[in-house]
Amino acid sequence: MTTPLRALVTGAGQRLGQAIALALGQRGAHVVVHYHRSRTGAEETAAAIHARGGRADLLQADLSDARAARELVDRAVEVLGGLDLLVPSAANFERIPYDDLDDDALERALGLNLAGPFALAHQASPALRASRGNIVFITCSSATAPYRNYLPYTVSKAALRHLMRTLSLELAPDVRVNAVAPGTVLPPTSYTPAAIDKLARAVPLQRIGSPEDVVRAVLYLHDSPFVTGQELVVDGGRS
Repeated sequence: MTTPLRALVTGAGQRLGQAIALALGQRGAHVVVHYHRSRTGAEETAAAIHARGGRADLLQADLSDARAARELVDRAVEVLGGLDLLVPSAANFERIPYDDLDDDALERALGLNLAGPFALAHQASPALRASRGNIVFITCSSATAPYRNYLPYTVSKAALRHLMRTLSLELAPDVRVNAVAPGTVLPPTSYTPAAIDKLARAVPLQRIGSPEDVVRAVLYLHDSPFVTGQELVVDGGRS
């Protein structure tokens, strides 16, 4: 009997993290569904995974606290009996005009978008080495083509991309490390239909992306044993 894939997906109670966790569950994976405040969404994710033939366990943690991030990994490895795939998807995405920035805004973004993923990856390294597993970070196309009014976010995602490339060297040959960089995939719920249409018209493929577009990229990187240190941009060609 084949052992199911053992995965930890952070931010799996909503948005992209939820979509990624569901796709892994559909493959029959045993998924640790992490959430911070989105418990209801995480419960829905777990229920859907069970319905699709997978197995899911819920774990809560505030990943802006590096110690909590490390403890999450330890709990996940215990629940799963090891670890094959880590997908740090939880992120801070704050729109702050430049003149309104302060040090706290940068610290919030760097804490959740960079320090948290580092702590997760570093703590998970022994388990991933043992399984010859892999990490797929979620960066952003703004790491290459920055968004106005999102300086802390874009800087933190650019740093996360470099963390991915550096870890791919540090952990080779035992662990592969890659990233998916979504473009406009899930616009904020505050956006009007007109604003979303304007975003779509700026994309060469003339549409915004779907969570499934990102999921396919994550699964490709997981399934590709000769790919490491790469960022796969999924933005319809905008960057």
